[in-house]
Amino acid sequence: MSDNVFDLMDQWGPEKVVCVSDQRTGMRGVLVIDNSARGMAKGGTRMSPTVSVTEVARLARAMTWKWAAVDLFHGGAKAGIRFDPASTEKEAVLRAFARALRNEVPAEYVFGLDMGLTENDAAVLADELGDLGAAVGLPRALGGLPYDELGVTGFGVAEAAHAAAETIGLDVVGARVAIQGFGAVGAATAQRLRELGAQVVGVSTAGGALIATDALDVDRLVELRTAHGDDCVQAYGGVRPADELLETDAEILVPAAREDVVGADLARRTTVKLIVEGANLPTTTDAQQVLHERGIALVPDFIANAGGIVAAAYSMDARRSPFPVDPADVFTTISSKMRANAVTVLTESKRRALTPHEAALELAAERVRTAMALRRQLPAQRVSVTA
Repeated sequence: MSDNVFDLMDQWGPEKVVCVSDQRTGMRGVLVIDNSARGMAKGGTRMSPTVSVTEVARLARAMTWKWAAVDLFHGGAKAGIRFDPASTEKEAVLRAFARALRNEVPAEYVFGLDMGLTENDAAVLADELGDLGAAVGLPRALGGLPYDELGVTGFGVAEAAHAAAETIGLDVVGARVAIQGFGAVGAATAQRLRELGAQVVGVSTAGGALIATDALDVDRLVELRTAHGDDCVQAYGGVRPADELLETDAEILVPAAREDVVGADLARRTTVKLIVEGANLPTTTDAQQVLHERGIALVPDFIANAGGIVAAAYSMDARRSPFPVDPADVFTTISSKMRANAVTVLTESKRRALTPHEAALELAAERVRTAMALRRQLPAQRVSVTA
């Protein structure tokens, strides 16, 4: 896709694209506010050496659908910083990014957590602007709800997987699960699925893959991840090439790493019965069609991994409150919404002969379209649905 901003625009957005840079620190970043018809636009902030305007715009659009799908009143946005999060200059770059967006934050956008950022980074962003309301996902010591520590997104992915498995007649107890990516989302997904009775037989990180005949020791892996990061798989022992994870003999596959990792070729070969998208945009459109034709169930990203935005909604509401959010309330809401939406999407997909992505998109787009119409933001004719 082109990084020409005009090429990114369609009937849904983006409403605003703000590109910023700082020569002293080398910071280069972008904020994309996609659609605010249902409320203030919100989405995470990521840092990666390869971040592009197109990537951030795609993710902002996914946030528009995600908020609408869980029926919470925010719109879609995303921010990205093109920089190595492992650099010792990370804090200086974060502060430069925050300063550059002081006109937009927190009036039109609030920083959040995504790939490459931690709770401590959220604290830095808020500190630079002198406003704890400028970021969510803050450390607990600053009154925040620490998403990664609690594992809210991964918990929601597992709940969606469990509900989806029941819907297609697959017993999760004893089911073999492979999880691509063992960061905050993948690790929490593994822990919750293990609690629900599944066997996690494969995990991968940038450091390689672990694939076992019997269940891996999830608790040990989580401990090793804390100590070694992506090298946890090497510390565990028996590491294999990372790309072998997607070919693991399992009933359930959870891609929880990067975009576009499941293409049409893999979709034709895979023997899994259910794919649950823990990452944003991990399957291509062609792959989604192939999986649908083969009868392999798929829970779309903006349905499965929306647990993080449920937590973000609680945090947005509590930013200026001295009373901390009760995590128990967050987990209860996540479980309820993820399970109900997974069942609804798979049921509608089967009933209407649509791919699950098409069914989910229609649900979300209709809610956004209604809000845009009420705010007189649409032409007279009905708009079409595009991802």
